[in-house]
Amino acid sequence: MIRIKMPEGSTTSWCTIHRDRISQNLEIALGLIPEDRRFCAVLKADAYGHGIAQVVPLIQEQGVDMVGITSNAEALAVRDAGFLGTLIRLRSATPQEITGALELHVEEQVASVPTALQLRALMEAGQYLGGVHLALNVAGMSRDALEISTARGQTTCRKILETLGKDICGVCSHFPSNEPTQLRQSADLFQQQVSWVLKNSDLKRTDTLVHAGSSLTLIADEDVATDMYRCGAILYGILRPDLGFRSTMDLEARIISLQDYPQGGSVGYDRAFRLEKECRLACISIGYENGFRRTAHNSSVVAIKNSLAPVLGKVSMNAIVADVTGIEGISVGDTVGVFAEGELTPFPQDATETQFRSIMADLYTDWGQRNQRVYR
Repeated sequence: MIRIKMPEGSTTSWCTIHRDRISQNLEIALGLIPEDRRFCAVLKADAYGHGIAQVVPLIQEQGVDMVGITSNAEALAVRDAGFLGTLIRLRSATPQEITGALELHVEEQVASVPTALQLRALMEAGQYLGGVHLALNVAGMSRDALEISTARGQTTCRKILETLGKDICGVCSHFPSNEPTQLRQSADLFQQQVSWVLKNSDLKRTDTLVHAGSSLTLIADEDVATDMYRCGAILYGILRPDLGFRSTMDLEARIISLQDYPQGGSVGYDRAFRLEKECRLACISIGYENGFRRTAHNSSVVAIKNSLAPVLGKVSMNAIVADVTGIEGISVGDTVGVFAEGELTPFPQDATETQFRSIMADLYTDWGQRNQRVYR
């Protein structure tokens, strides 16, 4: 296949990834971790859209020896980037996924007897060499973890413990809420259920990694007992700017047309917006194909020069239209800021989440995988 290098400036929408900020965020996060606890860098969804191949060297520089992923493709990308430490899957896996990840040495979660039996068979065949993490629901997410508050769940758990024995290296959970009262209740219940597991098995607490901490748990006011924090969002500056965490991705595009339109003219599909006066409009090279959500219809702004320009009309697949009336010194080819940190494009994350009716983790993942990435 022939690859043609695109001329500089020909990219119409792109994400700038700030590698230095990722490193700084990681350093701050590691500084918050108590000395007796471990840290797992979560790189699922291609490192929240930032690119696993670029993030792995950054975490290795600071001695991170455990990475959390979900898919086999992510596991392969982490290994291809040179990571030799522990890989843990942060969800249940299909039988095919488990088999497909054997050479990648992924530690799997277990919450069912069939999965336990498959892992036992692979262990006895010398094919599965990693540890296993027993996943408990703790009256929380109700996704794929085992609920042991019921008699049926306890029976299942005993069968899993009998099948895998001391090959279970960890007991884990994921808390659904970090609101202080609910977090405290979940954390206390988790410890109670861990005690039940230890009482009904040959596992020793000193040999078992008990973990339920996330980025939100790390910065919560409640001190939660966990042997390890599994952190993703905090690496990418999604949380707590007051602690020094900075956003790590900018989304930008270009002006591709400047035109004057009369009062009463319509803008976009379905003539959803009418001009109340004569306006100068800029067509910008980004649309819902690039992650500029259609839900931002008539409620969003972009940054052009030193000004914020309202986006008018419905979002097209590859274009949006902004009102640039009165903004001086702009021309076709100029850069437009959709999201960035800084004086020229001052978009607070909460305002961006409101504008696109989503959360930054979703937006980063979407933007990073829909647009060309430029690394700084």
